[in-house]
Amino acid sequence: MSTKPYMALALQTRCDAINSAPNAAAVRQLMHASIKRIGREIAASKAFIGPDVRLVVLPEYCLTGFPMGESIEVWREKACLTENDECFALMGELAAKNSVFLAFNAYEIDSYFPGLYFQSSFVICDRGALILRYRRLISMYAPTPHDVWQRYLEIYGLEAVFPVVDTDIGKLAAIASEEILYPEIARCLAFRGAEVFLHCTSEVGSPNATPKSIAKRARAIENLAYVVSANSAGIVGTAIPSQSTDGMSTLIDYKGNILIEAGFGESMVANAAIDLRGLRDFRKRPGMSNLLARQRTELFAASYADTQIYPCDTLLGTEVSRAHFLEVQKYTIANLLAKGIIQ
Repeated sequence: MSTKPYMALALQTRCDAINSAPNAAAVRQLMHASIKRIGREIAASKAFIGPDVRLVVLPEYCLTGFPMGESIEVWREKACLTENDECFALMGELAAKNSVFLAFNAYEIDSYFPGLYFQSSFVICDRGALILRYRRLISMYAPTPHDVWQRYLEIYGLEAVFPVVDTDIGKLAAIASEEILYPEIARCLAFRGAEVFLHCTSEVGSPNATPKSIAKRARAIENLAYVVSANSAGIVGTAIPSQSTDGMSTLIDYKGNILIEAGFGESMVANAAIDLRGLRDFRKRPGMSNLLARQRTELFAASYADTQIYPCDTLLGTEVSRAHFLEVQKYTIANLLAKGIIQ
């Protein structure tokens, strides 16, 4: 495997929401149009930046936007990809045509869990094959593997929950949107060798420090890993002001330094070099700054094992609705109060 530095691009592109589309055919038309537009942007960006662009990360749910009042059932039928969906083939064509590894995020259906959907991040290799599927584990109003935990583990096993793929451009792992705020997710991926975190997000872009912008640097420092974070350039087609989630796509190195950060609007500005040799040498270097090698996991294992906060398996054998998730959170807060964890 070559360790020659390569360029990564967090492509800040707009999201054309499908919420107002009248039927499934119209939704597909919008999604395919978005893929074509993104393909043009990737090709033009690589032509401008240079042929050594090997990795492109797209914003969160870049083909659909997010649910705005739709029920779980309606969104499942309206916006979710099936296992052999044509969108995967189209995305694969983009990756192969441009000789890039392509990371994107979408909603998808799993036949093992009828009635549910998952929000997933994918990586397609430069030959067009799907090589990584990561399903978001923490979400406020959408199903996750944790909500059907025992059954999910029986089918897929723990390694599929925290997937890391070894490629020519490093060991890649995906983190979805607000999950960057949860250090445990990044840590579990780092324990499996992850070197580059691919962060598809749709978040508030601000010149001031936001919780997510702080967390991105923290996850890089804690795990000695790169973070490639692509934010949307606005979400068009809903009643929410379109630029509410816009700007500040960024690349952060394994020391927590911001290598580049985009401004607002559609942009290819967030591109920078990934130096795998530098990262790997740094991870092997003894000293106080090698935080990954200084972890003492036994100190924390018992506290995690003895503390349940948000319960698992709440969707096994249960009809799902958006209201369910709020009720579970209310239960969780009451439980934290009863245990004295919060006052």
